Amino acid sequence: MKSAASSSARQRPGLRARLAASMSDPVLRALVTSTAVSRIGRGVFLTVTVLFFTQIIGLSPAQAALVLAVSSGFGVVASLLGGWLADRWSARRLSFVFEALGGLLLAAYAFAGDFVSALVLASLSGFFDSIAHSSRSAIIARGFAADRRVHARAVLRTITNVSIAIGGAVAAIALALGTAEAYRTVIVAAGVLCTIGSFPLLRLTAAVDAPPRPVVAPVLTATGSIDADAVAAAVATEKRDWRRRSPWRDPRYLVLTVLSAVFGMQFGVAELGVPLWITEQTEAPAVIVSVLLITNTTLVVLFQVRASRGTHDVRTAGRVTMIAGWLMAAACIVYALAAGLPAWVAIVVLIIAMIAHTFAEILSQAGAWGLSFELADPVRAGAYQGVFGMGFSLGALFSPIVVNATAITFGFAGWGMLALIFLAAAFGIWLIARRAAASAPVAEAV
Repeated sequence: MKSAASSSARQRPGLRARLAASMSDPVLRALVTSTAVSRIGRGVFLTVTVLFFTQIIGLSPAQAALVLAVSSGFGVVASLLGGWLADRWSARRLSFVFEALGGLLLAAYAFAGDFVSALVLASLSGFFDSIAHSSRSAIIARGFAADRRVHARAVLRTITNVSIAIGGAVAAIALALGTAEAYRTVIVAAGVLCTIGSFPLLRLTAAVDAPPRPVVAPVLTATGSIDADAVAAAVATEKRDWRRRSPWRDPRYLVLTVLSAVFGMQFGVAELGVPLWITEQTEAPAVIVSVLLITNTTLVVLFQVRASRGTHDVRTAGRVTMIAGWLMAAACIVYALAAGLPAWVAIVVLIIAMIAHTFAEILSQAGAWGLSFELADPVRAGAYQGVFGMGFSLGALFSPIVVNATAITFGFAGWGMLALIFLAAAFGIWLIARRAAASAPVAEAV
């Protein structure tokens, strides 16, 4: 028995071999190359944006918040539009064009000098970046087999985290120098990197684009002339079938999108709730915010791919989402417990909470990807991914409001409210997945 186990262990490919096997896929290779380059630029930009607005341009905190909120609002609309366009035009060309435009607009931030110019540039940049992101989701839906889509998303998310961390390190140069020239230089560099990162997308093949809609053949009468009424009826039938496949006519998918958006507010907890809680309600030093961010990024890089295995199966996707719900609820309660404790104890408690939070994030993302692909109509993959992406954008837009109205306002009771919200959302997603899995054999039999 031991010999067999040892033989099996020897035969199992190592991490490097598994990565090499993944990168042998030309679609994944192009996406990984593009992501690795462009997300370094995004990491630079995300790190310096707010401080550039407030310290260099001279915007007030309220104006900076408004710029970011409006940009997010444009991103919501763009997510939907990007999916719609990806079902009608070439998804690979859309991704290339809009990502390149988004990069150029990021570089143009360096020349913003007041509130209006910052608002316009942020809105346009967020708009084009979200369209490109929706197009990429359509590419993943069509470019990989069902059991490889979630793996591809997990690999790309891992690369994204690594690249953003590198970008954050580059941005530290501007933060350390603190001059307007340093900020503007790294912003231009960030935009150029994002633009360069769009070029590998040109290596994608037409296989990732939406298949052409069926063309109605002319119907001839007995005399050999075209039967206009029959052709019109066939065209109307094709249009009805196209509209019938719309995600807006799929209640199950819409509920899944809403619940996933609710659970997606956990990103708002990490970005807004935890830093404010640490600085206002705990004895832990502010630097612990950076420690928690590093902890989160490291765990995502190490575990996102392996945690995503098998989540192309809807039952598995629902199960891991339910586990994520319990972990997120526990994280909320543990975050709350850090208040009033001695500094060193609070630090330990916060790290434990972040570990639970990060694994909730990892599992919830894996489950969401699997369900968003498997429960979508493949004919309208772009539209479905656009709607799902729009849901996440809405969750990101409202999460600061919800987090502030619960945890930050009511303390421990507010954290308890958040825990119940996440648990309820996870339960709803689990229920959808369970019912979808139960009905699948019936659908296949028909």
